[in-house]
Amino acid sequence: MDWISFYDFKHSVIYVNERHRDVHYRNIAKDIRGYVPPHSADVLDYGCGEATSADLVAAAASHLTLVEAAPNVRAALTARYAGNGKITVLTPDEAMAKPPGSFDLIVMHSVAQYLTGAELDRLLGEFHRLVKPDGLVIIGDIVPPQMAAPAAALSLLRFGAENGFFWAAVGGLIRILLSDYFRLKKTHGLSHYTEAEMLAHLTAAGYTAKRAERNIGHNPWRMTSLARKA
Repeated sequence: MDWISFYDFKHSVIYVNERHRDVHYRNIAKDIRGYVPPHSADVLDYGCGEATSADLVAAAASHLTLVEAAPNVRAALTARYAGNGKITVLTPDEAMAKPPGSFDLIVMHSVAQYLTGAELDRLLGEFHRLVKPDGLVIIGDIVPPQMAAPAAALSLLRFGAENGFFWAAVGGLIRILLSDYFRLKKTHGLSHYTEAEMLAHLTAAGYTAKRAERNIGHNPWRMTSLARKA
């Protein structure tokens, strides 16, 4: 099992219940929508997951391209948004085959931790080709090296308390200790970056970058970077 196959199947480790999943994606969609340029914008969401509120982003854009590597998740996305002409679902290879300057906004949220440094650099290079000269690339939910697991647990509990699934979140934290997640973490690892390290990766890939004032999503201990072509 790798990270893609882990996330390709529904289980109560990723989201403790349906409410958790839907509120999670709604918050992310609202945050991303705030970065969509006015008027006609083509948006790419790379590694979008289940994206149950992608229609909120699409409503603010000219077109939204959802990119997902996990086959079952991608099939569910295709079915969910089949009636929305402003949303297209692609594989990573299909997205990378798009011509240069295809997108005004490219978002990769909560994906960098599952990539090696070399994989991240390759994707940043692809995004640099795909984004328009005046476009924006967002790398969200960057996991710092210090206190990552305790911060994630505390963020989940607080998120649950705010949205009516606190006790389900407690149960979810217990289940994750017994799940494949920690076995995968030991064998495949997770990538952590300081603010300076992520900005260095972006600079090396040809961007001028800075840290956003707040992270996209519910975890304030993680980071979001905003990058434009240098």
